[in-house]
Amino acid sequence: MAGLAATFGSGAMTNSIAELEEADCTLVTGSNTTETHPVIATRLKRAVRLHHKSLIVIDPRRIDLVRHATIWLRQHPGTDVAVINGLMHVIIEENLHDQAYIAERTENFAALRETVARYTPEYVEQISGVPAADLRCAARLYGAAKAAAIVYAMGITQHTTGTDNVKSLANLAMLCGNVGIRAGGVNPLRGQNNVQGACDMGGLPNVFSGYQSVTDPDRRWKMEAAWGVRNLPDWLGLTMTEMLPAIPEGKIKALYIIGENPVISDADADQVINPLQHLDFLVVQDIFLTETGKLAHVVLPAASFAEKDGTFTNTERRVARVRQVIPPVGDSRPDWQIIAEISRRLGHPMPFADPQAIFEEIRRVTPSYAGITYDRLETEGGLQWPCPHPDHPGTVYLHQGQFTRGRGQFFAIDYREPAEMPDADYPLVLTTGRVLYQYHTGTMSRRAPGLMEKAPECRVEIAAGDAARLDITEGEMVRVKSRRGELVARALVSTKAVPGTIFIPFHYYEAAVNKLTIAALDPVAKIPEYKVCAVRIEKVKA
Repeated sequence: MAGLAATFGSGAMTNSIAELEEADCTLVTGSNTTETHPVIATRLKRAVRLHHKSLIVIDPRRIDLVRHATIWLRQHPGTDVAVINGLMHVIIEENLHDQAYIAERTENFAALRETVARYTPEYVEQISGVPAADLRCAARLYGAAKAAAIVYAMGITQHTTGTDNVKSLANLAMLCGNVGIRAGGVNPLRGQNNVQGACDMGGLPNVFSGYQSVTDPDRRWKMEAAWGVRNLPDWLGLTMTEMLPAIPEGKIKALYIIGENPVISDADADQVINPLQHLDFLVVQDIFLTETGKLAHVVLPAASFAEKDGTFTNTERRVARVRQVIPPVGDSRPDWQIIAEISRRLGHPMPFADPQAIFEEIRRVTPSYAGITYDRLETEGGLQWPCPHPDHPGTVYLHQGQFTRGRGQFFAIDYREPAEMPDADYPLVLTTGRVLYQYHTGTMSRRAPGLMEKAPECRVEIAAGDAARLDITEGEMVRVKSRRGELVARALVSTKAVPGTIFIPFHYYEAAVNKLTIAALDPVAKIPEYKVCAVRIEKVKA
């Protein structure tokens, strides 16, 4: 998250996956881990079952991980800051915070303490619905643990207060001295393969590789020298959510989309299609023809992971080799070859012989990758950055001894409501996410017969009480409407659902839930509020 750059750098996991099994207490929030990160969920379950560790789950839904939890806090969607402030209130009130760590390694604690003083468990219960007694219990579990880890995912970030949510979790971790220690930390789980690697390589509008700022003259000059160019831009680019509104304003006339399907994945999806149709030139590069690709002037067929060599960087900052198994199918090519050829035709040759040559450039210009080589990856099986020189073993956990910025900064943050709350016309809250047997917009997983057998269609998850009140039965077709659009899908009456809230996965183009979601953005990270919007639901008349 950009708002945490000063303290936590890239937004990567501060610690490692294996350490989650060692943590005395793990707090999981905004992550349906068993369905979206099942391998990591195994570590969490083993910690509880085999090592008798504590697990706190904060989630509006009764997700599978709740079965393994020591305590479950079921908050109203979008009230995360209030809940986290309430945990900190109890920890400070009961003197469970690490005063020595706070004095030696942090700053701005007084402002934090003043803010969270208002968030008594009783006050937080009024906002979030979490019982005051449960909040106190969870705070004591986390505060008393020798080493406690925090795990979160997009249930925390996909809000208009996403940056505030992440800062609040960082506050909680530092409050108890859990950053810079083994089996602790703040650990975001990446939503797709190699998202971490794409960010590391500068796939963000404000940085070069290794999170080197484009506004820093020294960084620009270094990149200009490495690439043999002059006058690299010194201004910040746009995020995807900022690009689309810029198209009808005439600020963007061409778009090159690689491995993304915004027609299905972006909020308020009907407002995505129109701008894309009005571009002078749209290029889509992907391994299958997506809904977005069908709008393109040119489609470039890319090779899948099994058809190319290179490296991926996973959610724990581990760089690992990817090896070609089969030759590219048909006319497809590895992404690097397509990009290099386009660059050559535009007048800037990229004379790379292979992915290893590209990685050597990455090492030269990216300090955190400088010590990683293909030879080391072959023999050591993967290395975690930062790895600044060839003799460095890689970094299992970050911020040992000192933060990147020196002292870790506490942020005094107050709770703010989501952008759109339920009302008489739209009385239910919609939240979105994934299911175990499908992946992202279904581009790949919905082509797998076995997965389609398990999860063939979109289901609208609704609490039994709401279903009874609305005379909706299991398997019945229902229509869900928001102020932006509507969809029709089959009802799933579920004990997972919280009363007043429905859940719909976003994998299914024929019932595209992002036609309903709101495009209100977090002001810092520019992420839409996928997790909270107001809807109504009704039976489809025969």
